[in-house]
Order: sequence, then structure tokens, then C-alpha cells
Amino acid sequence: MALPTLPYEFDNKMIAQTRGDNTPRVRVYAFKEVAVVIGRGGHQDLELHQENIAADGVPLYKRAGGGCSVVLDPGNVIVSLALPLQGIGGITRAFNGISDWLIAALATCGVKGVMQNGVSDLVLSELKIGGACLHRSRGYLYYCATLLCEQNMQLVDRYLQYPPREPEYRQGRTHSAFMGSLKTLCGISSDDNFVHEIKSELDNNLPKLSRFCDK
Repeated sequence: MALPTLPYEFDNKMIAQTRGDNTPRVRVYAFKEVAVVIGRGGHQDLELHQENIAADGVPLYKRAGGGCSVVLDPGNVIVSLALPLQGIGGITRAFNGISDWLIAALATCGVKGVMQNGVSDLVLSELKIGGACLHRSRGYLYYCATLLCEQNMQLVDRYLQYPPREPEYRQGRTHSAFMGSLKTLCGISSDDNFVHEIKSELDNNLPKLSRFCDK
């Protein structure tokens, strides 16, 4: 039996503002609850332990972007971007450019050596420390990344099955063997200091994404 879903609307105000004035915007915030988020084309029976989610009363959100399901908790920091972008294509180019922008900001904030792997994963020391999804509509792009600062791995194991598709670099690893923690790797926590620091750095470098924006 499929679980009811809620729309993932945490960044809707930012998206509406950008669609209204064609100005790029970025938000950075620590997630405030425990939730599961399934992608636009996700399959609950293949990706989720539905009985555990239901038993714990955890909300299940459906996002506009694709990708496999994720667990969000207060140990995650969300980076969201609304970007004016002509037409409806250019997804791969945009993903790569935005990843470079975020990786550069992370390096300045003390998280050095991050690389993009798979379609949109952020990887450090062969461990996934972030994942992203992208929704493309005519005239704008919405990007949302989750940084795993202090991910509660017990919840990941409890709510998520092994994904039905995986990037090659995962190599069959369990959730806990595949996912890293910025606190363990770099001493970075999901606190207000890190949120403020990464937000400031991303804002300062937002003009570098201008090549994707409408002129």
C-alpha cells in the first residue's frame, strides 16, 4: 500500500521570486525535522521501508526533481538555488557548473577535495557527502543539494531500501559504508556558523553562474 505524500515546497517562495524578477537566489538552511523525500519518478515499493515510515509517523515528501529517495534530518544542511535559464535544456551543463560552484564554496569553508561523481553526488574520500536533484522548467532551473554534516545513519537504514539504481563508484556498498559525514571527515557540523559561512560564500560567487542566466 502506497504511503500518502506531501509536496516538497520548502523553497517555493524563492522559486516564485526568481520566476518573477529573473534574479538568481540561493538558500542555505539546516533541515528542522526528520522526513523522507522521494523523487518525481520514484517507486515506494522499491525504495522505501514503508512499514517503518508509517509506524514512526515520518512525513513523506515528493520533490519535483528526480533521483532516488533520501532521508532528511537536522544533521543535514540544504543548499537550494533558483536560477533564471533560457529555454528548457542544458541540464548536464547546468549540473556541472552548479556543482563546481558549490564545491569551490565548500573548499573555502574547510571542506577540501570534494569531487562530483555519478550524476550529481558530492564525494570526499570515496564517500558520498552530498546529493542533489534538479528540476528544469521553461525559463528557470531549481537545484537542491543535501550536505551530510551529521546524518543519522540508523534512520537511513530504517527508512530506505538499497536503491534500485546506483552510481558505479558505490560498488555495492551499504548505506553506512557509502555515505560520509562532514563532522567525521572535516569537523563540520550542521550549526548556524557553517550555514552562515557557506551561504555567504555562495552569495559572493553567485555571479559566476551568470553564464547560465538569461541576459
